Amino acid sequence: MRIRSVLRLIFIGVVFTFTLVLLVHLSNIDKQANGGSVHSSRLFRHVRRGIPDDQVERNLTQRPEYIVQMMLHAWNNYKLYAWGKNELKPMSKRAHLSSVFGAGDLGATIVDGLDTLYMMGLMDEFREGRDWVAQHLHIEEVDADLSVFETTIRFVGGLLSCYSLTGDTMFRDKAAEVADALLPAFDTPTGLPHALINPSTKASRQYHWAGPNSILSELGTLHLEFTYLSDVTGRDIYRQKVERIREVLNNIEKPGDLYPNFINPRTGQWGQKHMSLGALGDSFYEYLLKAWLMSGGADEQARIMFDTAMQAALDKMLRVSPSGLAYLAEMKYGRIIEEKMDHLSCFAGGMFALASTTLDNSLSERYMDVAHKLTNTCHESYARSDTKLGPEAFRFSGAVEARAQKSNEKVYLMRPETFESYFIMWRLTKQQRYRDWGWEAVQALEKHCRVDGGYTGLVNVYLQTPQGDDVQQSYFLAETLKYLYLLFADDSLISLDEWVFNTEAHPLPIKGKNPLYRAASKPVPIEANEDNRI
Repeated sequence: MRIRSVLRLIFIGVVFTFTLVLLVHLSNIDKQANGGSVHSSRLFRHVRRGIPDDQVERNLTQRPEYIVQMMLHAWNNYKLYAWGKNELKPMSKRAHLSSVFGAGDLGATIVDGLDTLYMMGLMDEFREGRDWVAQHLHIEEVDADLSVFETTIRFVGGLLSCYSLTGDTMFRDKAAEVADALLPAFDTPTGLPHALINPSTKASRQYHWAGPNSILSELGTLHLEFTYLSDVTGRDIYRQKVERIREVLNNIEKPGDLYPNFINPRTGQWGQKHMSLGALGDSFYEYLLKAWLMSGGADEQARIMFDTAMQAALDKMLRVSPSGLAYLAEMKYGRIIEEKMDHLSCFAGGMFALASTTLDNSLSERYMDVAHKLTNTCHESYARSDTKLGPEAFRFSGAVEARAQKSNEKVYLMRPETFESYFIMWRLTKQQRYRDWGWEAVQALEKHCRVDGGYTGLVNVYLQTPQGDDVQQSYFLAETLKYLYLLFADDSLISLDEWVFNTEAHPLPIKGKNPLYRAASKPVPIEANEDNRI
């Protein structure tokens, strides 16, 4: 009897030990599935239902690590459910086939996210993405219309950023392949490119909704990528294309020193006189400033064009609400048409701060004042929503301030512009509120956007329990998480003295200041009938 009892106790002990070992093993598997590495599994003790706990709240040094974990959650679910496709549907756990790049296998999330992985030290994930690009990215085989603008900022910009960071010539060569596929779109009477290109057929066209016109923010947001590509390949064809755009826009008559959002590439004349620092106009102005910065100050024309346009914009488009919130309204034919500001315009706080601190001129003080005020307004658009995430657009009319009114304005599309300004304002001013606001955003993202299969946008930011839109945007990995990570990282990581971010948050080196510029040793001559390939 006693022997039987002892055996039973031994049996129970063995079963208990085996069960404990099994549970630990399963726990490690789960951590790897959600985190991808030992580095990330350490972080999960600080996560409770996706919301940072008090330990992360108190220990500021853990905040960058926490955002690394967010990146891994987004990346690993994309890898699990949509690898090689452009984007992920995190709620459905399948590929998103109606993204801006369509249903093809261009791996937009891979290319967009690579430099973020590299900055975060996630080298296993970076290498698997790098290998996919080397083996599977063949843009010339795509038989569908691609946006010249989106392909440039995400693919050419992302690949060039990886080249500058690593020196891996595969990235440079792939960037040139992508740019070559876009070049037929520039074959217009003025040299201003059409909006869309089919890389396989080489046919280009405009958006149906834009009529015969190209869009200012698209054709004006190619300069950084194409000039840098010329410098690292030694082939001047890319620079020539964007310098022709600059020439047309510099010489054309500008109503009130502002640039309308539509221009006809056949005639070189403006379309409808709609002007905005939000959608359709935004990044053109950003690239004037950044072309000057990236050239090490050599591109003086770009800075002059920027200051002239910004003085006009601040005089005519900057408004102040009854409660004192500054915002950028939209104009048409010289008159304010909407007391509305797009989320896309929220990059402007960071832009004006960069303009203020990089050149001491008569506008510097005003630029910094406007930078603080615009960034505060964008934060207010977040603070006044139930989710603490900002709407796609917000209005100032009557009693309504910094709130969306129309249903299509209430969405949160995972956009990064507000966080971009927090990051730049923190780096340049060291005011703690910008980091505080960034951490509020991290908490809101974890509470409302994190799902088992990744991160989703929201249909209505004014609901306490919002519905997800089931899209994990590629720029969430490229921009949103990158800017939040850099906001809490050491200033020496991607220093603003040595790097300029393209409009997709891909850092490009400043000429003459950054040893990673990696310019080609000698120019490559352009042959008369070449096919624009290396």
